Amino acid sequence: MAIERRRFLQAAGVGAVLGLSGCTGNTSPPEANNETSEASGGSQSEGESGATRELTLATTTSTYDTGLLDALNPVFEEKFNARVKTISQGTGAAIETARNGDADVILVHARGAEDEFLREGYGVNRRDVMFNDFVIVGPADDPAGISGMESATDAFATIAEAEATFVSRGDDSGTNKKELLIWEAAGVSPSGSWYREIGQGMGDTLVQADQSGAYTLSDRGTFLATQDNIDLEIQVQGPLKDGPTILKNPYGVIPVNPAKYPDVNYSLAMAYAGFLTGPEGQEIISNYTANGSQLFFPNALSEEPQFGQYVPEDYDGGENASESSASVSDAQFESWVAQHVPEDF
Repeated sequence: MAIERRRFLQAAGVGAVLGLSGCTGNTSPPEANNETSEASGGSQSEGESGATRELTLATTTSTYDTGLLDALNPVFEEKFNARVKTISQGTGAAIETARNGDADVILVHARGAEDEFLREGYGVNRRDVMFNDFVIVGPADDPAGISGMESATDAFATIAEAEATFVSRGDDSGTNKKELLIWEAAGVSPSGSWYREIGQGMGDTLVQADQSGAYTLSDRGTFLATQDNIDLEIQVQGPLKDGPTILKNPYGVIPVNPAKYPDVNYSLAMAYAGFLTGPEGQEIISNYTANGSQLFFPNALSEEPQFGQYVPEDYDGGENASESSASVSDAQFESWVAQHVPEDF
């Protein structure tokens, strides 16, 4: 298992670097150096005296495209004498990497997929880390006329009716999963020449939407980090600015279960989860900005216990668990916004 994993990581490390240059297009995350730690070989044992331990993190592209990892990981590395190997993918691919035993920990943003990962026993000790929201962006002339709409589903339905160009990531990422959920809620099965699936990360999707005069769904953080290089505008706001709660975007960290894969560096994965959700990591997240705007809002620290973060949202919830957990999740997100997002954001 260890030999196979080392080979995967060597290949994935090269692929991640090449893929990331494609994800970001011609943009560069502000206030970040755009470097991730790369090394061949699998995770080193914690017992190696004085050795630098390696942690393999599989994560969504938005944490990289925004430059947030460049603010977080060096602090963790110095604190724990560790090296973080980052595999930046869409959330679906990041979860699959961990499901195959090729990552120690994941940092992703698709609660439904995270819950499935937990139910299958591949992940343990999930923790809430931070949140922002999704926004619907498009050209300034707004050919479909969706600007200012209060409903994301109505906006999507209007785009489809007008057959206005829409660029979809089409990569099973957290953003893509959210987009498909909105199309489903709108009663639309998008198809035709106006709907373009490109299979790329958020940065590249924004660039292509800009070049095509198209609409797309973006997490707010990546949009803010790249807005100086594109002419797209936010046409429909997310819940951080009183938009619909369906556009919520929470992030979670999940260590891989060592009972499934004994060679994962579980102790270092737990240390990373603790760092992200502890005071130091949460302060770094809170202070990280681009173009003068805070990109993510930390939500791991709470005086009241938040047991729901550790288990699937519908855990032991009975027949109507899915419906009730969705409303509880929405209410919780609205509470986070009220507590953590300044009124003048």
